[in-house]
Amino acid sequence: MQGASRDALAQAWADVERQLSQSDVDANQVGDELFGVVGVIDGQVGLRRALSDPSLEADRKAELVESLLSARVSPATVGIVSGLVRSRWSRTRDLPDAIETLAVLAEMIAADLAGDADDVEDELFRFGRIVESRSQLREALRSQVLPNENKVALISALLDGKVTPTTVRLVTELVVHPRGRTPEDAIADYGKVAAQHRNRAIARVTTAVVLSDGERDRLQSALAAMYGRDLHLEVEVDPDIVGGVVVHVGDEVLDGSVAGRLADARRRLE
Repeated sequence: MQGASRDALAQAWADVERQLSQSDVDANQVGDELFGVVGVIDGQVGLRRALSDPSLEADRKAELVESLLSARVSPATVGIVSGLVRSRWSRTRDLPDAIETLAVLAEMIAADLAGDADDVEDELFRFGRIVESRSQLREALRSQVLPNENKVALISALLDGKVTPTTVRLVTELVVHPRGRTPEDAIADYGKVAAQHRNRAIARVTTAVVLSDGERDRLQSALAAMYGRDLHLEVEVDPDIVGGVVVHVGDEVLDGSVAGRLADARRRLE
């Protein structure tokens, strides 16, 4: 998002965190309801345009939201969506994108309150890697022919009892309503929301062997000191790097692998 949309989402994000983290509002319920609102707005182009039209008065748009939603969702959800439509959006599409982001945020707040937020981040990352590495699973989840109930049953068989309920809800949502994305891209988007909520950057770490708890803690401390903030480690093992580690933080790559040093040496000799 750019310009007005980015500012509107930032303000709404702060409001939702404050409201859901410090009240008796059911954050899980709000998340589910916001996902439902995204589905409605995505399916009705005219409504989406009306709610994001800067030429319409903000109060009129908020009244429209209240008339459509007040009998169907909680007051907290009505308030969040009403606040969003009062804001200015650079593109029509940015409004449902923002609502989806806040739906994921609400689910993460619920997970945080339950003490499961770290697990959700790790589970989303691991499941994304599983999808990337298994072509049949990837094609099944991407399929436009396979009924949604079959996809839900597949997700349930893979994840129920093995991950947190929040992870199951999020993965089910992004598979049933991909919104033009591949499952792995949607999982990555949700992971970014999870990390931002916890005010942490994501460090994707590749190692030649599995790290011990002590090694993982030392690496996390070293990266936090380097970047001046806490980082959430997403670790995968790749024997092809031979030894050492490769770290991706955003667009920056720290290549401390043996394979990387050998490749650099070869380049210097050419």
